[in-house]
Amino acid sequence: MRTILSKNLPALSEHTPLRYFCFAILYLAQGIPEGMTYFGIPAWLAMNGKSAGDIGAYVAVIGIPWTFKMLIAPLMDRFSYLPMGRRRPWIIFGQLGLLFAFIGMAMVPEPLSNFKLLMAAGFCVSLFSAFQDVAVDGMAIDIVPVHQQARANGFMWGARIMGVSASLAAGSWMLNHYGFRISILSLSAAISIILFVPLLFRERPGEKLLPWTKGVVSQNSLQLQLDSWAKIFKSMGRVLIMPYSLLIALIGFLVGTTVSYMNTLLPVFTVQALGWTNEMYSNINAVSSIVGGILGMIVGGALVDLFGKKRMLSVYLLASIAVAVMMYFSKMYWSIYWFSAGFVIVYNILYVFIMVGFLAIAMELCWKKISASQFALFMAISNFGWITGSAIIGPVKENFSWQYCILAFAFLAAIALIPLQFMNTKIHLQQLEKIDEADKTATALSL
Repeated sequence: MRTILSKNLPALSEHTPLRYFCFAILYLAQGIPEGMTYFGIPAWLAMNGKSAGDIGAYVAVIGIPWTFKMLIAPLMDRFSYLPMGRRRPWIIFGQLGLLFAFIGMAMVPEPLSNFKLLMAAGFCVSLFSAFQDVAVDGMAIDIVPVHQQARANGFMWGARIMGVSASLAAGSWMLNHYGFRISILSLSAAISIILFVPLLFRERPGEKLLPWTKGVVSQNSLQLQLDSWAKIFKSMGRVLIMPYSLLIALIGFLVGTTVSYMNTLLPVFTVQALGWTNEMYSNINAVSSIVGGILGMIVGGALVDLFGKKRMLSVYLLASIAVAVMMYFSKMYWSIYWFSAGFVIVYNILYVFIMVGFLAIAMELCWKKISASQFALFMAISNFGWITGSAIIGPVKENFSWQYCILAFAFLAAIALIPLQFMNTKIHLQQLEKIDEADKTATALSL
């Protein structure tokens, strides 16, 4: 039945709405475990008396696998089962691993007492999430036209944030009423359903749906595939030393540090400084994230397309600075629930827009031949920033008041804004075209 159904479905490379739908669903699958591991569990730990330093350490540990993307991506660029597509086999592998890792996390006995085991389980969940993320991003760069990438990122990040918010709200409620194991297992069921998306849709026309079904290798995939490690690392070296590749890597680190700092701070701040329960935080975070996700899908990519990636990312960072400074000077209103909730809502909307803008720039700068490796390296460097942002929560809180903890976010956003002003994607794309032409000429001469 599945094979008969799939024969009537167009391949992702030839159907724009289907591409948007499938990439959104695959990013939704990443958001489900992320909502619990990065937000729900930290808020639950805070409510159960864990210190900001402990929670920051937990978030830092589960963020480590995302830095492995620089190792995972060359593996995907070098090896794949091309009859099923250049990226789809890896997406299926990552999705299966994510499902089993999340189920394994549910099996951790008494997680509050077995804190190191909880961190190890979260590490494994993040590892397979990273596999899936690299494969999905690589496929997006391979088959989504440049003029559609900002819009695609809007759908992808919007869906991811909606997955985060839905799993955070539902997971936190189940966590409080039914316990850790039931909460995680219930969310695992949703991940298992999403697995049907990469199983049903081909990457390019004519490819195999599964290893034992009929199909052929796409010529597009064959031309893009690199057949040696030497070619991959030589190509990586050529593009990574380009000035704007180095610049986007720096921007990625600073943006990652900025948003991770606030994402880690919010559950601790709302629970321990404002006296919220973890469920109160989860609910308001979920609602605001859903709003941010919807806006990201509808207008996030469209605004970037209309006004430009660099300009809109600058606007979003400036707005974040303004909101944080306003919060710093408004301590007397923190006890008013809807005032503080408004801060969480506005931040979560800006967070989605910031990520849509940054990812659109990073994706545009990638060379398709090594798209997974190059984009993953950008994201791995950004993830070093995520680790840094969560790791500095403890020292900042130990030495400063909550007001200055909020103001520190504005400071980090301001630092990220500076190098962004020197970005010029047009010059970079012109340089990439020259490299591509030289590569094609060298290949033709060698034949």
